[in-house]
Amino acid sequence: MPTWMTLDTDDLRHLPTHQGHPTRSTTPFEGPQDRLSKPFTVGWNRFLDWMKDHNGAVTLFVIGDLLEGDEFPSLLAEALERFPHQLTVGCHGHTHRSWSAWGEDVDGFRATLQRSTEVLKAHAGGAFRPYFRAPNGYIAPWMASVLSAEGYVVDSSVNPSWLVKSKSGGKGWRAVEKAMTNVGVVERPWLTRFTLPVNGPALFRFPLSINARRAWKRAPALLLPEQLSMVEKPDEDITTVYCHVLDFARNQASWMPPLRA
Repeated sequence: MPTWMTLDTDDLRHLPTHQGHPTRSTTPFEGPQDRLSKPFTVGWNRFLDWMKDHNGAVTLFVIGDLLEGDEFPSLLAEALERFPHQLTVGCHGHTHRSWSAWGEDVDGFRATLQRSTEVLKAHAGGAFRPYFRAPNGYIAPWMASVLSAEGYVVDSSVNPSWLVKSKSGGKGWRAVEKAMTNVGVVERPWLTRFTLPVNGPALFRFPLSINARRAWKRAPALLLPEQLSMVEKPDEDITTVYCHVLDFARNQASWMPPLRA
């Protein structure tokens, strides 16, 4: 059961506090919309340093609007050139809209998915994979048919914990997984421990952070690049973990994923 390491590219302006959620997005972002924040660039550079320490495969779930700015396209191109075998690119939406929090919007989701897919393919080239992660983990069953119709073969949005079941559009995680299976999309839910979240924010929110770090330290070895296709095979047993680019800027850029060496 190898571990699929994934990384979300949210910048500060993408946080639910600032955008994408009908009730949580209450504070407009005061920084520039077309520039990367310092924590993001610091975290990105630290992430690339960490990439030199292992030979595992990592999938970047990229927000499409980052590639419409002046800075991130070159950063992504340089990273893919440095780690052509280890890095792949999936879709994390075009903005950070929490889709299932707004109710069903098939046409809107399709339009933005097409837009983000186009820009990701243009910038990532052969590194692009038809893998999707819903912004902020807000995924509902109605989204499955859109993903399938647009050629996506893997979804990795389900956080199968009772603490965040509301993100499933009120339908429950099993309903999301069933919907994906029905349309031929492989669902890769995130690792949990004792039915508690262990990825993303849970890595840093006490007391969830204690459980999360233990879960990561016990995770199997990372998938190797030549094994990445296992992610697309529903019969393969894979552990999925994720963190954010911004996390690598924590603790004066000393934080690293708590995985076994």
